[in-house]
Amino acid sequence: MSMGSPEDDRHRVVMVCDAGPDVGIGHVMRCLALGEELVARGVRVVMVADLDRVPWAAEQVRRRGIEIAPPGPDDVCGVLARLEPSSVVVDSYLLPASVYADLRDRWPLLALTDGDPRGRVADLYLDQNLGAETSAWTLPEGSRHLGGLAYAQQRRDIVRQRPGAPKVAADEHRPLRVLAFFGGTDAFGVSPRVVRLVAGTGIAVELTVIAATSELAEEIAEIAPAPGQAVHVIGPTDTLAELVADADVVLSAAGTSAWELFCLGAAVGFVCVADNQHEAYVRMDRDGLAVGIATLAELDGDTEGAVERMRRLLGDVRLRERLRAACWATVDGRGPARVADALLALDRDPV
Repeated sequence: MSMGSPEDDRHRVVMVCDAGPDVGIGHVMRCLALGEELVARGVRVVMVADLDRVPWAAEQVRRRGIEIAPPGPDDVCGVLARLEPSSVVVDSYLLPASVYADLRDRWPLLALTDGDPRGRVADLYLDQNLGAETSAWTLPEGSRHLGGLAYAQQRRDIVRQRPGAPKVAADEHRPLRVLAFFGGTDAFGVSPRVVRLVAGTGIAVELTVIAATSELAEEIAEIAPAPGQAVHVIGPTDTLAELVADADVVLSAAGTSAWELFCLGAAVGFVCVADNQHEAYVRMDRDGLAVGIATLAELDGDTEGAVERMRRLLGDVRLRERLRAACWATVDGRGPARVADALLALDRDPV
């Protein structure tokens, strides 16, 4: 199926995503990229997610022509049966494996995973993580694995900001413009601690921090920057791609937003905020794609090493050039089209 070709009315894709202040919105955001690609092809897309408590994320979904259906009191299969999907996408750490089996019995199923599917059955598996090109997992007979950064899900507002070539030293601002953000909820309160690390370097920067909550914004406002540093705090924004494109350095969690930052050719310092990020966090640092600043445990303990790694990132212009070039070449922004092709090509009739 060619990219951008219109689909007929029988295609209705329902996406089931974990969401909320406690679990974040990373699952929603990577499904959003696939969803808007499908909408552009004339497919009706409905997202089943609890977005009442993250209204700005709900607005992002609706803005792209994707409908929202609340999970409701029924089981997942009951909710989906009323929506009459032609295929289903699930991005969840919370649903048990038995639910995947029930879904696959009724509809063609794409499951987003991070490594081992852990017994969750599907027709298609999408693992958009670094090094996932080959799967070591035993998959159900007849299923297909889409792995690696060629399938990384990039929203169109990200791809529109992708530069024609990575930024070089001559393109940087003086003082450096640094952007820090840690997801739509920043559930672990990382942003204030990272501001303290930046202050500890003593390097002159203009730091913009996206604070997920007013409480985090207030905490950041109480942190004294080093001489020559300026700190600006803003709330959640739909101009993130533009802010990343304008920044010289980006500080973020090592989650799903990593591949968006790679697509934009950013020089990135990552904080590992969850166990399932650790493998990628270590590998990105080892392979020269980003600087691993700290894990949560390191932020909770002696931060001397984290400050030194931050100082290295902010103080070494040639390092930043190498990071940008490596990242820009790794993610091309065409992942949603590749996954949409595979999803719409499923020819197994629903039971």
